[in-house]
Amino acid sequence: MLDGIMLLWFAEVVASFVFVASDIARTPESAVLTWGFVIVTLFTGPIGLVLYILSCREPLPGVHAEYVRARWRQVVGSTMHCVAGDGIGILVAAAVLSPLGLPEWVNLLAEYGIGFLFGWTVFQALFMRGMVGGNYSLSLRKTFLPEFVSMNGLMAGMIALGVPWRQAVGALATPTHPAFWFILSVSLTVGFFVTYPLNWWLVATGLKHGMMTVQPGGRPAPLAAGLALAGGAISPVREGPPGSSPSASAINLAANAHSQHAPGLSAPSEGHHARPGSSTAKARRIDKARMIAVSLILLSVGVTVAGTVGSLTGR
Repeated sequence: MLDGIMLLWFAEVVASFVFVASDIARTPESAVLTWGFVIVTLFTGPIGLVLYILSCREPLPGVHAEYVRARWRQVVGSTMHCVAGDGIGILVAAAVLSPLGLPEWVNLLAEYGIGFLFGWTVFQALFMRGMVGGNYSLSLRKTFLPEFVSMNGLMAGMIALGVPWRQAVGALATPTHPAFWFILSVSLTVGFFVTYPLNWWLVATGLKHGMMTVQPGGRPAPLAAGLALAGGAISPVREGPPGSSPSASAINLAANAHSQHAPGLSAPSEGHHARPGSSTAKARRIDKARMIAVSLILLSVGVTVAGTVGSLTGR
């Protein structure tokens, strides 16, 4: 029965991947999130396809910025970005280490470490350095905490399901068998939904960007959620001649303005950063501490489930 389920799953993964990879070229989304949707669909198959259609695919030409401004769609983009980068590192580590027969806790540490490093240094800091003026070192500092919080949620869901399942199938859970990839695929999908609420929190407090819309000329315009990362405000958009239709940039500005007034969303104004001793700075520190604590609790629960249903010292 498992073989039939896996065959159906992989067929759906291929069909979903082909559709998203070909269709998203017509969607004015940023390059990093375009790749994110393609990669995550390769991980999650029909789940990624549905998320792409409902959260990112432009229903009509010229309405992408307006369409993706809904908070839940913003958070899908943020979570996609995390799962795509971290997932690549996790899969590589799992594929390399699984045949070695190491204790499970060693595999988990390696999967977490490689997944986090790749997601943080490449998919977050490198690809999003333009949001901090192209400064990679600053981007590393700005993206560390959001990536850490999001990664903890992803791994919590993955290991709670993946560790007991891999151990239950035994020798089948090696890279040469389809069951290995099926288990990791389903586990990444579960991890996506576990870390989604954490990404909602991160987007709502301006610590992570959400969806973006590429303006004419190829420059992506993040909605207000990402502006705290850059520490600035939206640049004014030049209006066209009287009677002209609004440009895509103007549509982005309107969407950003809407997001800036959404409940819980914080985007500092240019030149007005929170002073270290101010109440705003204190509130942000408390928010960050809470996020770290909640993410670590989730990770602890995932580890506990993995060690209780499965074994962290077994192979």
